[in-house]
Amino acid sequence: MGSEERGTQAGSRYAEAGVDIDAATRARNLIKAKARTTFRPEVLTEIGAFAGLFKVPSCTDPVLVSSVDGVGTKLKIAIAMDRHDTVGVDLVNHCVNDIFTCGADPLFFLDYIAAGKLVPEKVESVVAGLAAACRDVGCALIGGETAEMPGMYSENDYDLAGFIVGIVERKRILDTDSIEEGDPVLGLPSSGLHTNGYSLVRRIFDLERKGRRALEKSYPELGRTLGEELLEPHRCYYTRLRPIIHEQPGAIKGLAHITGGGILENVGRILPDGLGASFRSGSWPVPPVFELIRDRGKVSPGEMYRVFNMGIGMVLVCSPAQLESMKAALPEAILVGEVTRIRGGKPVVIS
Repeated sequence: MGSEERGTQAGSRYAEAGVDIDAATRARNLIKAKARTTFRPEVLTEIGAFAGLFKVPSCTDPVLVSSVDGVGTKLKIAIAMDRHDTVGVDLVNHCVNDIFTCGADPLFFLDYIAAGKLVPEKVESVVAGLAAACRDVGCALIGGETAEMPGMYSENDYDLAGFIVGIVERKRILDTDSIEEGDPVLGLPSSGLHTNGYSLVRRIFDLERKGRRALEKSYPELGRTLGEELLEPHRCYYTRLRPIIHEQPGAIKGLAHITGGGILENVGRILPDGLGASFRSGSWPVPPVFELIRDRGKVSPGEMYRVFNMGIGMVLVCSPAQLESMKAALPEAILVGEVTRIRGGKPVVIS
């Protein structure tokens, strides 16, 4: 993992400008051991090289699948709580879910961490989360960039982004064109907000002004503090769904990862032209945190469903003939709606 302009010496003008090269070197050394725990046989370079080398696994007709994302203002919660071991998990799981909507297996991951002031132990905590999530899905953390950027970020702030590459045999790419009217729509539960809607939450709870004091308040309906609830990691669906895709080709027609834009904006991305989806409100349990946000912020139901996942982190479409076997393989899956024809109006509706 690289870093921007690393190292300081006594009397260094660069140190006076706010960039500590020695801290970057120490952070890189702390990172190496954790990243190595994710290595697969295909990794051909050590951490610290100018580029990461990865041998593509043998496939008959391989298709590489890539995605990039960030954690957004959920980082503000982590910074206020001074807890940094979960945001790396969020980032990897989000990216893995995104490429898995094509049926892809993750190969390798790269991270980008930029901070106003580089604190090696904080970076190590972030990378510990990245590495743990990568290990869970067999993905190699092969490199990244760690930059100290005073003037761009305040001293306590940092940003985090990730880049993932996966692979899928062309014949295993999910065939969303096979989705038809009448196909059942199943929802897999989320673990909370995941990584979306935090700007609105921060405003509703006045977190810029109240900070940690508000985050440490316990709510009976949550059974824990607000901060603990908001830092709950983004759920990964890969390990639950991969066996079905590999053992029952064609059983799953499409997957929609419910991220920014909620159910209303994301489900339509996998539907063929002319088709929509109708969701039955009340057919799945909405976690208490969303009710707390709605009531505290006086947010309309329509906006709640556009901003948040509302308890559904992944949507799955199958054929009616596969419904019972799908529910048996995924006991947590809930029948939440069906594919419909668009007859004017919006393609995805919740009624």
